[in-house]
Amino acid sequence: LGSGYPALLNAMLSSRHPELAIRVTNMGVSGNTVRDLKARWQSDVLDLQPAWVSVMIGINDVWRQFDCPLQPETHVLPEEYHATLEALVRQTMPHVKGLLLVTPVYMDTNRQDPMRARRDEYAAIVRDIAARTGAALADPQPAFDRHFSHCHPMSMSWDYVHPDLTGHMMIADAIYQALEA
Repeated sequence: LGSGYPALLNAMLSSRHPELAIRVTNMGVSGNTVRDLKARWQSDVLDLQPAWVSVMIGINDVWRQFDCPLQPETHVLPEEYHATLEALVRQTMPHVKGLLLVTPVYMDTNRQDPMRARRDEYAAIVRDIAARTGAALADPQPAFDRHFSHCHPMSMSWDYVHPDLTGHMMIADAIYQALEA
């Protein structure tokens, strides 16, 4: 489960609903983009025959455009991101009880920052896919934005992408709330 939001979500579900005997499996891979996710979707998701699937992907798709500007082959632009993620969702929906999409998070409240603006664009894509496919949606970004009205984002993340345990708790809480709804 790792030490981030999947482990925290597992603890929340286990402590609040022990009667459901929910098993959480974390198949997330650090640094992956939606391209990588597509390449391992069959073995890491469909072959496991899960009852529910949650997908949080996109911040690396955004980040590569900014941390590797001279490597355009690594860039997953909005059109590819949208098409790939929607195809994975549509492929999976008939085989699961539910599918939850989680918007990517970026730890900067300045909406004019180019990376934050691009993150917002990718989050809108996730919301669109959820609405068009009937997938559930969790959006942790508002919790981060509220948090950063009291402290600077650097207190949670040196790179604005990888949160500390508080950030992971906010992601887990957003997912839990979406599942409860």
